[in-house]
Amino acid sequence: MRNTSALHSTLLVALLATPGCASAQKEGVSATTESNVAALFEQLQPTIMVVDGDPIETTTLDELMRDHHVPGVSIAVIRNGKIDWARGFGIADVETGRAVTPQTLFQAASISIPVAATAALSMAQDCLLDLDEDVNLKLKSWKLPTNEFTEKQPVTLRHLLSHTAGINVLGLPGYTRDANLPSTIDILEGRGNTDPVRVDSLPGANWRYSDGGYVIIGQLMEDVAGKPYPEIVRERVFEPAGMTHSTYVQPIPLERESEAATAYARDGSAIKGRYRNYPEIGAAGLWITAEDLARFALAIQQSRASKPDSLLSSRLAGEMLTPAMSRYGLGVWLSKDGERFGHGGINRGFRIRGANRGFRTRLSASIDDGWGIVVLTNGDGGSALCELLPLAAARAYGWSDELLLDAYGTYGSIQRKRVDIGEAALERIAGTYEILPKWSHAKSRFALFPNMGTVELKAMNGRLIADVPEGAGRVELLPQSEFQVMQRRNGLLMDFKVVDGQVTGFTFREVEAKRVD
Repeated sequence: MRNTSALHSTLLVALLATPGCASAQKEGVSATTESNVAALFEQLQPTIMVVDGDPIETTTLDELMRDHHVPGVSIAVIRNGKIDWARGFGIADVETGRAVTPQTLFQAASISIPVAATAALSMAQDCLLDLDEDVNLKLKSWKLPTNEFTEKQPVTLRHLLSHTAGINVLGLPGYTRDANLPSTIDILEGRGNTDPVRVDSLPGANWRYSDGGYVIIGQLMEDVAGKPYPEIVRERVFEPAGMTHSTYVQPIPLERESEAATAYARDGSAIKGRYRNYPEIGAAGLWITAEDLARFALAIQQSRASKPDSLLSSRLAGEMLTPAMSRYGLGVWLSKDGERFGHGGINRGFRIRGANRGFRTRLSASIDDGWGIVVLTNGDGGSALCELLPLAAARAYGWSDELLLDAYGTYGSIQRKRVDIGEAALERIAGTYEILPKWSHAKSRFALFPNMGTVELKAMNGRLIADVPEGAGRVELLPQSEFQVMQRRNGLLMDFKVVDGQVTGFTFREVEAKRVD
């Protein structure tokens, strides 16, 4: 990292000239675009956090990828209603040295969901599906078991699309390359590596992300259309939107394996077998390029604007982009001001949990102003790039820096103050904490607490430190007051609970923990 005053050369030139991790694979970019790309990568912030009084540091894309053990990244930028540029940086497969290009396929992870939602809405547009009828009326190969919850309120397609159906199965571990993949019905009945997909709370009452709900949507689409899900999406989304490289076929066909990026763990080691398979294809099974994902975002923008030959009618696009609950529409996250939409296959931001092993992804786009950015990475450490690159793009292009969406609000760069509470006060809140059992369902959702068990907080030189080897690594927490600290990298706040003068637990986002030491 460096101080901004120490930057004397254009990063892009270095990227193109140096055969290092982040060498760019470019394709006939105009001079104007060259300057935009240079501005994007010249002075990246190493975190989204800015602490008052700290020196302003910057880093390069190459350094950022190396620091987070991310071999490759593919980026596409939308400007003025069209793709401005799409490029690959770094390595798709370290063993062979194969470079990332704009044609490299990445697992989209949870960005599979907005594409699946669009295909389902297309079928609703053709009156093949009804957003508000009981899904069991058209499910043929399998029926969603009824219970006391569905007797009060049947599950509808709208519930499933908006994650308000009260459906379980909140994360997907995936399958190793040598494993036999279960059928969709096997998955729904719990004969794979996840629980049976069931309604366990009143449909329409609460928002809760559910991979299981999108498995049901896939089965519903197949039962109604009478053809495989990948074929349905190809006909209804990929071909009309010009997404020529994308596929939902799981496992990826052998003849296309050379197009696929290898997945890498947080320590930089390759995932066994290069990547995992996800037969829950509507929820996590999409392979895609950055340019194809940008074309998808453009298709949604064009539908909203009633452009000719749009994927969806303006009315249905409007429903997709209207919050149903918790600022989530029909398959997409929405900003509080209603100006942005997006999704992510990461552990934070456009907030969808349960990222595919070794892949982190982000789609951020405006609804009406014709801009957006796609970031695809082949490393578990790619969450940082998926946060920082859109913010850099916002600065370079003059977009709102409140670009990233989260269930708790819209945020851009976060600026906070450093507060010295003294070592004695730090020692008072340091200790061992255990996540409350009611949050056990979230174990795959929080990078800070990947096992949702215990976490030890240590006082160290005016800071609070948590070592999270399987999650976010070493997490630095800076005091904001006597009983509040913030996560140094992203500004998230942790509040400590005090009863009769004793620290008894903390709350971090919605997760609660009790002190056990």
